[in-house]
Amino acid sequence: MKYKVKVTVIDKKLYHELQKQYCADPDSGMCPCYNVGDEFIFERDEKQDHFWHGGLNTLVKTAADPDTVAGGPKMPHCSEAWDAIARYIYAGLQGGSIMRGWMKEENTMIACCSDGTRPVIFKIERIDVKE
Repeated sequence: MKYKVKVTVIDKKLYHELQKQYCADPDSGMCPCYNVGDEFIFERDEKQDHFWHGGLNTLVKTAADPDTVAGGPKMPHCSEAWDAIARYIYAGLQGGSIMRGWMKEENTMIACCSDGTRPVIFKIERIDVKE
């Protein structure tokens, strides 16, 4: 069996009051790296290894210019997001359970980046591919 992992941006939040209180730019706004609905596919085999390249060029769907989206052809995933989702991507690419007992489906996890003023929320899914 071969495994892929699909990552989808399902939401973005903005806590303007926290940005105003703590950020150098009090009007930083929403995360500029991702858009709700962006989709990424990670593969790891003898031809390609998206995981070890920080998810560069994993973007498969966006409403924005792909060159401006993290995970697109010109920009790897944001380090804050990557830190939050990489462990689940790696487990899924190995065929492992992403979050057994916590989520309704063990091949799925919901995670968010650690930017406390403008978090991005991701759905991570292991896809089982019959060869």
